[in-house]
Amino acid sequence: MQSLIQEFVISQLLIYILVFCRVGTIMMVMPGIGDTFVSPNVRLLFALAFTVVVSPIASQFLPEVTTNGQMAGLVISEIVIGFFIGTVARIFMAALDTAGMLISMQMGLGSAMMFNPQMAGQGSVVGAFLSICGAVLLFVSDLHHMLIFGMIDSYVTFPVKNGIPMSEGMVVTIVQSVAKSFSIGFYMAIPFIVVSLFLYIAMGILGRLMPQIQVFIVALPLQILLGFLAFVMIFASLMFFWMQNYDDAIQMFFIKR
Repeated sequence: MQSLIQEFVISQLLIYILVFCRVGTIMMVMPGIGDTFVSPNVRLLFALAFTVVVSPIASQFLPEVTTNGQMAGLVISEIVIGFFIGTVARIFMAALDTAGMLISMQMGLGSAMMFNPQMAGQGSVVGAFLSICGAVLLFVSDLHHMLIFGMIDSYVTFPVKNGIPMSEGMVVTIVQSVAKSFSIGFYMAIPFIVVSLFLYIAMGILGRLMPQIQVFIVALPLQILLGFLAFVMIFASLMFFWMQNYDDAIQMFFIKR
């Protein structure tokens, strides 16, 4: 009887460890909870709590562990998969920073840099604002639920097995994610590119009609003013556009339903 209880406890502990390796790594990297301004202790507590919830669901996808070498291989595999899933989720958050940099350049604020807590580094003023708003909307709109669904469905997409699974597929997914993220950021900046283009054309015509006018002195304040007006007018549409594409990307790469 005691051996049966010990075997049951050990088997459940192994399941918990394997699930924690994947879920904990995702929690440490994913947007929102995994940001650098969130305390590591808080992230660890979230990881432990989610592991308890996910373990009964994920146990049916876990193979039977017979040797220590197999256990070590599974642990390494789960950590790699967790890091991959969290990284892809963060790549699509980088679309906001890309859009912010392009918008700042078109608004004449490209040289105004500040610390972006979402990206843990220097970034444009608009990019930092968009990144913080994106992190807030991620939780306000319950979009983080898609990350949780993707976390659970990842056991179907990336089965638990020894070795690094689907390494070529992971590389392809990373490349596709970066390309998709950049395209989202570029599409978000298109209205500002159009406004700047028309402004440059108008200033060029004005410079030809009035050669004595200082076009740069006139154009820069007007460029900033028009940029802020355009930003105020389409800010909500920009964020809705990003949220929709973020949702579609998570479903496309991780949720198989």
